[in-house]
Amino acid sequence: MQLTDAGFLKKLRAIAKDSLRVVLTKHAKQRMKKRRINQRQVMECLRKGWIYERAHLTIQGDWKATIEHPYAGDLIRVAVAIERREDGDLAVVVTVME
Repeated sequence: MQLTDAGFLKKLRAIAKDSLRVVLTKHAKQRMKKRRINQRQVMECLRKGWIYERAHLTIQGDWKATIEHPYAGDLIRVAVAIERREDGDLAVVVTVME
């Protein structure tokens, strides 16, 4: 299934409505701490952000893009992959940038 940027955003926003369906990798957590970005900022980026780096298919078969969103004076960027699961898709936050 081919995903456009608009389709990726629609799917991501639907997943991010439920924070239990958003997974932060160890790397993402380390970058959040280093850059003083909290989970609320990341969730707002996933729910309201726009495409910074276009959606593309990874070698693992997941769709990945970088989303950006201004929050409290900071421009937050989140690299996120949509991982397909039988019990529902997950949003896997790969890394977080400013």
